[in-house]
Amino acid sequence: MTSWLESKAPIRFDDLLTSQAVKDTLQTASTGSNPPHLLLSGPSGVGKTAIMRLIARQLLGPGWQSTTHILNAKDLSRTAGAMKVFEEFIRPSGSSSSLAGLTSLDIFTETLAEVPDDNGPPSGDETFNLNSDGRIKLSRIIVIEDADYLGNLRQAYLRRMMEQSSLTSRFIFTTTTPSRLIEALRSRVQHIRLSRYDKQVIEDKLDSIVVGENLQPARGVIGDIAHVSEGNIRKAIFILELMSKRDLLNNRRHLQNLVSTTKVRELQQVLEEAMRGRVHDWRWEKTNGRNVRTLKGAMGLLDNLMEQQNFEAEDIVSQFHKLLTEGRVNLDDDLLAKVMVSLAKCEVSVFKTSQPRIVLERFLLDVAGFCSA
Repeated sequence: MTSWLESKAPIRFDDLLTSQAVKDTLQTASTGSNPPHLLLSGPSGVGKTAIMRLIARQLLGPGWQSTTHILNAKDLSRTAGAMKVFEEFIRPSGSSSSLAGLTSLDIFTETLAEVPDDNGPPSGDETFNLNSDGRIKLSRIIVIEDADYLGNLRQAYLRRMMEQSSLTSRFIFTTTTPSRLIEALRSRVQHIRLSRYDKQVIEDKLDSIVVGENLQPARGVIGDIAHVSEGNIRKAIFILELMSKRDLLNNRRHLQNLVSTTKVRELQQVLEEAMRGRVHDWRWEKTNGRNVRTLKGAMGLLDNLMEQQNFEAEDIVSQFHKLLTEGRVNLDDDLLAKVMVSLAKCEVSVFKTSQPRIVLERFLLDVAGFCSA
C-alpha cells in the first residue's frame, strides 16, 4: 500500500505549501530556455525533495526518473571508501566521461514516451526548450541531497564538473546549512530558501487529507498534530496516517501517548545499548538474498530515529536529558554526573556543527566508556 507521503505528494508547483514567490521562482527556473543549477535550502520536512522531483519532471519530461541521478551526501560520511563511492557515482561503469557529460537517447524520444501514472508537467505545460542557439536539450539532472556533508574536496570536484557540462546537465543541491557549501559552488547556483510552515498551513493540508480519506477525527486532533510537527509537513502527514491506520484519531490523548511513548522508549534503548558497550554492533543480515553487514547497537538505533523517523539532533539531546533527570535510567550519582556533563557538551556542539550525528556518537562513546570503567 502506497504511503500518503507518496500518494499525497504535490504534482503541480501550485500544490506546494510554500509562498507564492517561491512557486513563481520555481516555475520560471524550470520553464526557461536556459534553466539554472539550483540550491534548495531549509529544515527537514519543508518540501526540498518534492520540489526536486517536480523540477526534474518539468525539465526532463515523463521519463525523468531514468535520467535523474540522486546521491545522498550524508551516506558518504558513514561509508567505508566514501571517495570511491562518490567517484563511481560521478563516473559510472568506469566511464572516461563524467555522469554530467553523458547524453541520453531519452531526450530525443520523450515526446513519444508513454509513462504509466504520469501526472503531467508541474507547470501545466511541457518544456520543449531546444535552445535558440542550437545547443542540445538537457539530458539529465544530478541531485546531491544533504550537500552540506560533501566536504570541500568533493565540492570542488563538482564545481569543475558544473563548468564543463553546463550544456547537457543541471545540478540540484539540497541542504539544511547552505553556508557549508564553498563559495565557488554557491556562486554557480540559484539559491531558493524554504522556511518551516506555519501551523495553520499544515492544519489546512491535513484537513484536506481528512476530507479526501473520509476520516472522522476528534475535535482538536488535527490542530494537535500540526502543533507537534513543528513546521515539518512530512512529519505531520506521517503522524496522521499512522493514527488513522491504528484507529487513534478518536481521542486527543492518543496523540500525546503516541509521541511521548515512541520517543522515550526508543531513546532509552539507545542509551541502554551504549551503557552495555554496544555503540557499534555490526551484524550480518540477509537482504534480498544477499548477506549485508548492518550497523546495530546504539548507533544503528540512532540512525533509524534520525533517518526513518525524522528526529532532529536537538530533540534527541532534549529527550536524553529528560530520561536521565527523571530517573528512567538507573545510574549512581557519580556516573550520572559524568554522563550529564558529557551531554551538556554534546548539546553545545550540536548547535555548532552540520554533522550532529558525529557529536551524538561521541556522547554515546563517552557513556560506554564511563559504564565500563
